[in-house]
Amino acid sequence: MTGREPLSAVFARLIARFGPISVMHYMGEANARYYAARDPLGAAGDFVTAPEISQMFGELIGLWLADIWSRAGRPEPVHYVELGPGRGTLARDALRAAGKAGLVPQVHFVEASPALRAVQARAVPQAQWHDDLAGVPSDAPILLVANEFLDALPVRQLVRAEGGWRERMVGYEDGRFLPVVGDRPMDAAVPQALRGAAPGTIIETCPGAATVVSEVAARLAAQSGAALFIDYGHAEFRTGSTLQAVRAHRKVDPFADPGEADLTALVDFATLAEMAQAKGARWLGTVEQGGWLRTLGIEARVAKLAGTAPHQAEALEAAKERLIAPDQMGALFKVMGLAAPGWPEGAGFA
Repeated sequence: MTGREPLSAVFARLIARFGPISVMHYMGEANARYYAARDPLGAAGDFVTAPEISQMFGELIGLWLADIWSRAGRPEPVHYVELGPGRGTLARDALRAAGKAGLVPQVHFVEASPALRAVQARAVPQAQWHDDLAGVPSDAPILLVANEFLDALPVRQLVRAEGGWRERMVGYEDGRFLPVVGDRPMDAAVPQALRGAAPGTIIETCPGAATVVSEVAARLAAQSGAALFIDYGHAEFRTGSTLQAVRAHRKVDPFADPGEADLTALVDFATLAEMAQAKGARWLGTVEQGGWLRTLGIEARVAKLAGTAPHQAEALEAAKERLIAPDQMGALFKVMGLAAPGWPEGAGFA
């Protein structure tokens, strides 16, 4: 968006006038500016997601959805819903594979970025777009996918100072942004078990992720269906700041050039699973992406594709390793499955 004032200038002026802003405010505004102005995916962008690495990722998701839908009685109509569908690559591959298994759903994308909507329309022209989940029809079961969506939602950080818990803020000094400790007591917002933590301890919460997962879970309980949340994160609660920034495929300082890099934080799947169950959904489990893809047959899929295209065998093997190897995406990325109370277990969540 040419001609817009840099967000760094806006933040600097805001902080000079009113004082430090919260990490959550900083991350939310920075990512809103970042995603509205560009297609960040691919070699020419800032990062690559699993669907862009290999078609096998989306295909296996489509087969997972078709399998659980079939075992649930093949209800019709049914809605495929994707949150933050990137370039539409995952949906294109998933819907192609699901269609071969008899699943041909109505397609709904929840996407705020005009730049990405235009790209998605070329990949999945039959999609309908919504600004938020509230616009998705509630008249039929949903099969929902959210891949690398929750990690971009702004986190709130609390830090244990000498005098108690405070919110972690962003200040502006000597021409640069940096984290600072807020002045308002925040002990009441901290779980009792953590209030006596050592000074310097940081805890993160993500109100946006909690809202999204709670809304999806309530939808599943009310209208039936299943959901997959795939992201990098941890299956058990941990302390510490996980805020990071990526630009041109490299990690950069998250407090430099706000709005010009992708800001993310690790997803707290343990807390989200509890919230989903409180809203009436079944938690199928949270497992490592590598093990989940193996269970779904990615190795057999590689062998089959390599058999029909031997010249692609090396590239297919490399893509598979990037998706499942523990030292690449296999262990850091998790898959959380949810389903309606009456729906069957999901493949890969033993």
